[in-house]
Amino acid sequence: MFFRKSYAIINPQIVFSFNIPYICSIEHMIMHLEKLSVINFKNYAQADLELSSKINCFVGENGVGKTNLLDAIHYLALCKSNLNPVDTQNISYDAEFSVIQGVFNRKEKEETIYCSIRRNKKKQFKRNQKDYKRLAEHIGLIPLVMISPADYILIQGGSEERRKWMNGVIGQYDRIYLENVISYNRILTQRNKLLKDNSNSIASRDVLEVLDAQLVQYGEPVYQARRDFVDRLTPVFQRYYQHVSGNKEEVKLNYFSQLMENDFEAALRSSRQKDLIVQYTTTGIHKDDISMDLGDHPLKKTGSQGQQKTYLVALKLAEFEFMQETMQNTPILLLDDVFDKFDAFRVKQIIQLVAENRFGQIFITDTNETRMMDILREIPAAHRVFNIAKEGNILQQP
Repeated sequence: MFFRKSYAIINPQIVFSFNIPYICSIEHMIMHLEKLSVINFKNYAQADLELSSKINCFVGENGVGKTNLLDAIHYLALCKSNLNPVDTQNISYDAEFSVIQGVFNRKEKEETIYCSIRRNKKKQFKRNQKDYKRLAEHIGLIPLVMISPADYILIQGGSEERRKWMNGVIGQYDRIYLENVISYNRILTQRNKLLKDNSNSIASRDVLEVLDAQLVQYGEPVYQARRDFVDRLTPVFQRYYQHVSGNKEEVKLNYFSQLMENDFEAALRSSRQKDLIVQYTTTGIHKDDISMDLGDHPLKKTGSQGQQKTYLVALKLAEFEFMQETMQNTPILLLDDVFDKFDAFRVKQIIQLVAENRFGQIFITDTNETRMMDILREIPAAHRVFNIAKEGNILQQP
C-alpha cells in the first residue's frame, strides 16, 4: 500500500514542507539490538550497554570513542569494520584478543551474535553459539545502513570505492550476487597472474579461454544486478534530495559499465593482446563506476560542501528505503557525526524524520549533548543517551 507522510525540513534560508511517498507493508520485520558488549575493542577495555529499541545517542567530545561503538555494531551486522579493514588493528593496544557480542530481538526471539578477533588467528563469528562456515552466510541477517563522514570517499575517491558501496548494499539482500562477486574476483586474480607471466603459449591461451568463460559466467549477473539496483534506487534518491534541497537542484546517479555496449565474452577476446602487453585485465565489471552529478556537472568538482553532504545523506536514506522494501526487513540505521555543520533546526527535522515508525532502531553520535537532549525531549520516541568520557567510560543519562 502507498501512504504519504508530511514532514518539515528547515533550510538555513528556506522553510518548507514536503510529502515523502513510501511503501508500507505490515510484513516488514523490525528487529533491534538489545544488548551490546565489547572487550578490548579499540579504546574500550570492557563495555556493556542495554539499548533502546528506537533511538540511542552516544554523546561526548571528539576522540572519546563514540564512533567505535557504532563500528562494533557494524561488525555484528557485516562481519567487518567500517573504518579499518585490518581486524587485528581494532584490538585494544597490548591486548591479545577482542570480543564483540550483541543480543538481537528478531521476530520476538533473542539471537546472539558473537565475534572474536585474535592476533595471528582467523576471525571467529558465531550465531547462537554455532560457528559460521563462511562469513558470507551471515551477510543479510542484520541489514544495516550507516551515514558517516567516511561517505565522502564515494564522491572524492576512485571507482573502486563506489563498486564497494554497490557490493555492500546489494550483497545484503542478494547472497548469490555476493557469491558471484567473490568468485569473479578470484578468477580475475588468476587471470591477472597468468597475464603477468607474459606467456603466449598454446597452453596459456587455453587457460585464458577457460578463465574468460568463468569471468563471463560470474560477471554478467553482477552487471545485471548493479544496473537494476541503480535504476531502482535513483528515483528514490532524487526524491529525497529534492525534498531536502527544496527542489533547487537536479541530481543524477548514473551507472557505467563496459558491458553496456559490448558482449563480455567478445570484449575479453578482442582485448586479450592488449592485456598481455599491459599484464592485467582491461575489460570487465571490475571497471564499473557510478557518476554522481549535480545538474550536468560532476558533484566532486562543482558541489559545495553543503551540497555534497546533502547528496550523501539523501543517497543513504534512499539506500535505507530501498533495502527495507527489497528485504522486507527494516535495517538498523547508524548516524555518525551527521549533524556537523547543520543548524539546530535541520538537526531536529532530520531526527524527527528518522524517528518515524518506518525507520527502526537508530544510533546517533554527536558532540553537542545539550542540543541532543533538547531535541529528544520534543520527540515522542523511546530513547537512551549515553555519555562517553575520554577514558572510555560510559554513563547512561537518566
